[in-house]
Amino acid sequence: MSDPIIVVGAGPVGLTTALELARRGVPVRIVDRLAEPTTESRAIVVHARSLEMFERLGLVDEVIRAGVRTTAMEMHADGEVVARIALDLVDSPFPYSVTLAQTETERILTEALAGHGVTVEREVTLTGLTQDEHGVEATLEHADGSRETAVTGWLVGADGAHSRARHLVGSALAGTFKGERFLMGDVNAGHGLDPHSMYTFFSPQDGPLLVFPMEGDRLRLIANIAADEERTATLEWLQQVVDERAGQPIRIRDARWLTVFEVRHAQVPQYQVGRVLLAGDAAHVHSPAGAQGMNTGVQDAHNLAWKLALVSRGEAGPGLLASYHAERHPVGAEVVRFATALTRAGTITNPLLQKVRNKGMHLLTALAPVRQAMADRTEETAVGYRKSPVVVPGPRGGEVRAGDHLPAAGEELRAELARACEHVLVTVGEAAPAVGVTARQILVGGTAEGYDAVIEDAAGVAAARYGMPNGGRIMVRPDGYVGAIAPLEDDAPLHAYLELLKA
Repeated sequence: MSDPIIVVGAGPVGLTTALELARRGVPVRIVDRLAEPTTESRAIVVHARSLEMFERLGLVDEVIRAGVRTTAMEMHADGEVVARIALDLVDSPFPYSVTLAQTETERILTEALAGHGVTVEREVTLTGLTQDEHGVEATLEHADGSRETAVTGWLVGADGAHSRARHLVGSALAGTFKGERFLMGDVNAGHGLDPHSMYTFFSPQDGPLLVFPMEGDRLRLIANIAADEERTATLEWLQQVVDERAGQPIRIRDARWLTVFEVRHAQVPQYQVGRVLLAGDAAHVHSPAGAQGMNTGVQDAHNLAWKLALVSRGEAGPGLLASYHAERHPVGAEVVRFATALTRAGTITNPLLQKVRNKGMHLLTALAPVRQAMADRTEETAVGYRKSPVVVPGPRGGEVRAGDHLPAAGEELRAELARACEHVLVTVGEAAPAVGVTARQILVGGTAEGYDAVIEDAAGVAAARYGMPNGGRIMVRPDGYVGAIAPLEDDAPLHAYLELLKA
């Protein structure tokens, strides 16, 4: 058996990576410098595309039960609603976000990981790292001060914005936007807000206030503050800021967690440095505007883990792993741009420009295409990989193209895709014979005549959903994205895709 892959960092990104590897039978160790899981709620919003990913892990029902469904976002200014975006516009089985504390997300993932026999090794700090073309030697320091040299084929740095893994491979976050400071509170409060919406309150004198209702009377409050503000977070200060910016009564009763933090808008130039892969905040950081950070990181993990599993088992070539950077770096860059634009719009101080912003936002969001685009962007359902080096471009005639995330088409297909750890071939139209050769056998040198699973669409449900009246075959990757599309009479695009995996 090969040396376990080492995942550094036991937040949602590291836990998702480890869980995706473990459920594919890949040996994995996950280490974290903290003695206990964090009690700080941190990231609290799970968007639709991430819920789809959690469904593939078998965890989505528990995530939904543990949180509150958020079905809209509102922007307020001068005591009025200047924009309201319904999130149920998105094309997803989960047309909403779920708001829950990161502590709960981590608990759910940790318990699932334990079900695969993997536990988080705590009070273990990555202090050194060397690598060559064959593997990585990681120096791990334990709580008692002892040091271990751990040998692994691959190391995943999911250890946050101050990543030791990133530092040790000589990489750094690069960005141009100045650092921003925020006052944040996880509080219990009396209020009259709709618990199923998230809010942005634009202030004429100060920065914006973000409000996220959680379970019961719990609220997450995030306020942009001056870059030179040095005060320590207090309940009184937070209440003062809320009174000045919210435009409606929110009475804080007590605080579970108060903090002041600073972020930059930045990204690493490469998500892969030799045999070290960076994910989540170790690879990209930005303001909390849009609640994109954890979701982008979790999707990094889903994109990376199935590729790393195939490569580590010798069933795919290094080109597949290189596609992690090719696919996810543009997504991270776009998230950074999006968060930067939202922050700049929210921190306008010129009164005339504020009026232009508010009026423009009101007029633009009255247009259905704009509301759709904002919902898709927020819920991350617009993320796709059409330009990826490991998808096979096909004809533009259908509704779905290679590189897109495959939309749901009937409960049977959805359930089959949700259960799959590997590739699935969806046959659209007339039933086609299934060949008893798996994609795994193909990748390790078997015949190129079959695939992991074949779902037949004799009733035509998928044909209607995907705009394929003449039928066809869709190769669905383990992360739910389309690798290739082929007509019923020609499997060449499917074989071309499998060849790309081996390159």
